[in-house]
Amino acid sequence: MNRKEARPAREVVVPGDLLDEGDLRPGNGTYVLDGKVYASRLGVKNVFSGTVSVIPLKGRYIPTPGDMVLGMIVDIGPSNWLVDINSPYPAPLHVNEVPWKVEFGDTSRFLKIGDMIMAKILMVDESMKIQVTMNDSGLRKLEDGQIVEIAHSKVSRVIGKSGSMIQMIKNMTDCRIFVGQNGRVWVDGDVENATVAVDAIKMIEREAQTSNLTERVKDFIGSVIEEEG
Repeated sequence: MNRKEARPAREVVVPGDLLDEGDLRPGNGTYVLDGKVYASRLGVKNVFSGTVSVIPLKGRYIPTPGDMVLGMIVDIGPSNWLVDINSPYPAPLHVNEVPWKVEFGDTSRFLKIGDMIMAKILMVDESMKIQVTMNDSGLRKLEDGQIVEIAHSKVSRVIGKSGSMIQMIKNMTDCRIFVGQNGRVWVDGDVENATVAVDAIKMIEREAQTSNLTERVKDFIGSVIEEEG
């Protein structure tokens, strides 16, 4: 991209700022007054699929149906597990939403407290009752690798446009990486390369608002790998 044609910075809004005249649906972090949509919290304006929302600059992750997340099992019942998804709201996982045939009362044989899983947000209702599922391609219990926690508001920067940033990190470090929308990232690979990938992800989190970030991350990874080589 031509340096003279750099994209404008994403718009930061404060409570009460006008987001839309009424053409878009109101999403998380907004309210409607006289048919217009306003920001209800400090954050970054985000428009996606006809919905305008405000991504908080700080705070806990607010789940949206379809989000891919990394969760930790924190409680077990006879027919479900309770999953910590880095959100203020509990997220139950029912035995019908896992890729195994689980008999009533046999849940602890499949997932134990402290286990990490890849999951998808299946449902969120108006009262913030949440359901998650593992019945989708690639979702599973994690047996290896490491988890990195970042601000969930920086996830889109770590992924990059059309997945370009995270694909570059995968290619340069030869690591498997899964980025959860809830601000948890799974990294698995050779110990030294995985460390480089983690450091790159943390660099993106720290410097998310700066320009030419992709090139600087590329240079960082390249220089570290060259030193180690």
